[in-house]
Amino acid sequence: MAVRAVRGATQLDSDTRDHMLERVAEMVTDVMTSNGLEVDDFISVIFTATSDLVSEFPAYAARRLGFGDVPLICARELEIAGSMPRVVRMMAHVETDLPRADITHVYLHGAAALRSDLTRVRAVPDSADEPADG
Repeated sequence: MAVRAVRGATQLDSDTRDHMLERVAEMVTDVMTSNGLEVDDFISVIFTATSDLVSEFPAYAARRLGFGDVPLICARELEIAGSMPRVVRMMAHVETDLPRADITHVYLHGAAALRSDLTRVRAVPDSADEPADG
């Protein structure tokens, strides 16, 4: 079994605790579903949040999903001029039989615009007029 990294990102509409927990849980769950992963497959997860998100630790949403024994850490995203606001990102290290090229990275809501360069990405924009998968 190989160790692989899988990425995810989501954009929040507002900085409220419940919304943070909802969007991060959705992102983590979607990463798991898209890659056929279970909690026991996770080695560690790094979460970053933009500086405008202060209502809750993103890792707490994963803890609520059963990630109690998985090392998790939260960090601040770089503040780059013109970057997308209210974004939580994750990079998870997992054990999987999937080849690197078959890992599906997940970008939800406004964050769907962040990685249109990836060939294997599940992008879910907020607007029903935009394509659902990239």
